[in-house]
Amino acid sequence: MNFEDLKLAPAIVKAVREHGYETPTAIQAEAIPMVLDGHDLLGGAQTGTGKTAAFVLPMLHKLSMGQPVKNKFGGNGIRALVLTPTRELAAQVEESVRVYGKFLELTSTVIFGGVGMNPQISKVKKGVDILVATPGRLLDLLQQGVLDLGQVQMLVLDEADRMLDMGFIHDVKKVLAVVPRDKQSLLFSATFSDEIRDLAATLLKNPQSVQVTPRNTTVQRITQVIHPVGRGKKKALLAHIIQEQNWSQVLVFTRTKFGANNVAEFLTKNGIHAMALHGNKSQTARTEALGGFKSGDIRALVATDIAARGIDIDDLPHVVNYDIPNVSEDYVHRIGRTGRAGADGAAVNLVCMD
Repeated sequence: MNFEDLKLAPAIVKAVREHGYETPTAIQAEAIPMVLDGHDLLGGAQTGTGKTAAFVLPMLHKLSMGQPVKNKFGGNGIRALVLTPTRELAAQVEESVRVYGKFLELTSTVIFGGVGMNPQISKVKKGVDILVATPGRLLDLLQQGVLDLGQVQMLVLDEADRMLDMGFIHDVKKVLAVVPRDKQSLLFSATFSDEIRDLAATLLKNPQSVQVTPRNTTVQRITQVIHPVGRGKKKALLAHIIQEQNWSQVLVFTRTKFGANNVAEFLTKNGIHAMALHGNKSQTARTEALGGFKSGDIRALVATDIAARGIDIDDLPHVVNYDIPNVSEDYVHRIGRTGRAGADGAAVNLVCMD
């Protein structure tokens, strides 16, 4: 199957091809026809399955076929709203909207916390066809009366499980209360707890279901190693391994923001250029850390699970679990960032008594 078979507008297929994609992934092949037919959708998919394009492409197609609408400020009405748990993911989704919609006359913007509000306010008042947002900042703008969601025709909740983990469920419900009842809704989640199922039941009408979540297994090509070590010696062992093995790029996971800062400082003091990545960092600092890591200026990136969502590094050779995660899915997710696309990867776990 190729993208033409999905009956997407030629302008969209052209942009997809220019971006280097020939054939849709499993979730795209299943989900796109359902969304184009107007069904609500419950999608089970992890990062890396191509789920962003699975909702962005049909959304662009439907909006390009429809007519623009006006918001109460006289600007462009928001016809599609995408909610994501993190700033990084919001920025990535909006970038996909621009990449795949480059030959269409549609407008989009992204809003999230941690940056100034005024430029965002003027953008949403003027209006865009597609808005990608994190729930907290979206609510801020709603409460200030500068945002009109009365024209939303499509709503997407992306990584709904992470939104619950991060405590956004009440914010999400407040947003759901102000968008029109008569809309098409899509919900994507890597895992399905009772809470997610409840949310889906209230939001989705007779949804179609697409499940491409691989069983919780880890890739064959990742070598997994355990080092039993006392808590007090973990930092020294980590520095020793990085230097001994002469690793030029390693992603280290800690359980807390404090831990991430602490480990990054220790490594830097010991001659390994490291930076921490977590929720308290400003957007500029996060972008800088990621850029430095990708370019090789920073050898070690020390991150919490939540901050690491959406880090997409093609050929990451090493992942270290400085703290072991509490949930098996998180372990699979963390180490799945190495050994991608047929490359070999190594995952090192530092395990202490607790």
